[in-house]
Amino acid sequence: MSGRANAGGSWLRGATIRKGTATPTTRSHTPQAQGSSSMVFSGGVKDASGRTAEFFSMDDQCPVCKSDRYLNPKLRLLVSSCYHKMCESCIDRLYTLGPAPCPVCNNILRKMTFIPQTFEDLTVEKEVAVRRKIAKEFNKRREDFPDLRAYNDYLQEVEDITFNLINDIDLPETQARIAAYRKENAALTEINQQREEAYAQALKEQEEAERRERQLRAEELRRAEEVERDAREGERRALIDNLENSNVDAGRLVAQARAEALKRAAARTVAAQQVVQQSSAHLLRSRAAQSAVVPDQPHVALQDDFYAYEDMFSLRASYFDPASDAVRRDKEGIMRAGGYRIEEAWERAIRSAVAGLEISSPDVPRPIPGLDADVAMASA
Repeated sequence: MSGRANAGGSWLRGATIRKGTATPTTRSHTPQAQGSSSMVFSGGVKDASGRTAEFFSMDDQCPVCKSDRYLNPKLRLLVSSCYHKMCESCIDRLYTLGPAPCPVCNNILRKMTFIPQTFEDLTVEKEVAVRRKIAKEFNKRREDFPDLRAYNDYLQEVEDITFNLINDIDLPETQARIAAYRKENAALTEINQQREEAYAQALKEQEEAERRERQLRAEELRRAEEVERDAREGERRALIDNLENSNVDAGRLVAQARAEALKRAAARTVAAQQVVQQSSAHLLRSRAAQSAVVPDQPHVALQDDFYAYEDMFSLRASYFDPASDAVRRDKEGIMRAGGYRIEEAWERAIRSAVAGLEISSPDVPRPIPGLDADVAMASA
């Protein structure tokens, strides 16, 4: 009866009793389904050490087998190419023998298409993956276009394609546009990829050179500190020996030792500064060499004479401007930044409007010099 009572008490506590023994074991000792750690999956966002940062929550649950972290503390959920989560055990069971449909949306999936989850929101996960994929295909630069308008139209087209892929809008048409672009711009895409790889490699080499330079500086500083510490110890011992063996006044010996120590300290400081200057010059030379490999695009200033219209308008003392009423009423200057004046805003707006007067509409014929106005209207 006592064994039966103990068994009943264990059952009430949520424990399990093995067959053939009266010793209860808790749920924590029951065997758990382990994730296959040998599985290798691509994708995900990597940190500085090169490892893939994975997101997990204590509320995770596999939508297929309904396993959660309470039943399986080592549960690991992966994301499919259709962005549905699934645990490793279900992936092994469903896709080890080959492609199979997704249990959620019936899209055909493969085992190696599952990736670790990086973000909490799968919508963000999908957007990051889509933008990364599109950036590899649509990698044109500003210099690949004749003017800024064509480049802006290209960026708008890329954003439209990205939006359609993220939100599953007109997928066949969008895929056809991507295929047509890939076929037309294959050579240029390859050239830009090589440029980006060369630029990334140059940046990596520059960072490595700067890291080695920092290590050399730290090593030189450490050696200088050791030399200075040994010198101070030697000076202290020499002063003690002089005080013990010399008949000269102790105050003179101490003053002489201090003066010599100051001279040696000043010499060491000058030497350290020279070492730092040499290291800085070497670093600047290395950066100059790197800039020769990765040329910097020069800044092109706005080619416009902004002050060429001053004779075409005159500024009034005040205007009907409801948007600036609160600023003008502010006597303490709380709403005005340092040096801000309402008159400058009015002048800039009027100057821009006057500059546009010289641009005629394409629908209105321009007057021909030397012709009468009636003749010009008749010819129109």
